[in-house]
Amino acid sequence: MTDARLAPGDLAPDFTLDDQDGRPVSLSELRGSRVVLYFYPEAMTSGCTTEACDFRDSLNSFASAGVRVIGISKDDVPKLKRFAERDRLNFTLLSDEDVAVQRAYGVWGEKALYGRTVVGSIRSTFVIDEDGRIERAWYNVKATGHVARIRRELGLDG
Repeated sequence: MTDARLAPGDLAPDFTLDDQDGRPVSLSELRGSRVVLYFYPEAMTSGCTTEACDFRDSLNSFASAGVRVIGISKDDVPKLKRFAERDRLNFTLLSDEDVAVQRAYGVWGEKALYGRTVVGSIRSTFVIDEDGRIERAWYNVKATGHVARIRRELGLDG
């Protein structure tokens, strides 16, 4: 069972979560900028590392277009700090230990993992516009190639 999914035009649920340095970050404070908000299952696992490093390696193209990149997982702040340091991640990671934000975005629920059904974070990405509305929503994405797809769809490849 998964909470309701968001669609383009919906108001992005606001939140305040601690980043990898323990500082609070609120989505509402980022109004006026486009935000790529991506949810991933667990820091320092292979797929999540691949995706995070793809964002790291593409950050200049996002930043030059005025787009902020933020990753959210259920990991605690110390684990996010280790992840950011280990992989030289140059963007914000947020801790959603109680999964309230994941539920609000419809990314916490049942998923298939190695042939079993488990409950957890469903890898998903949202583009939020300057006014705080969902511009694009991708649910249940693959880690590999997803950042390139986002860049293509946002016209950041040129």
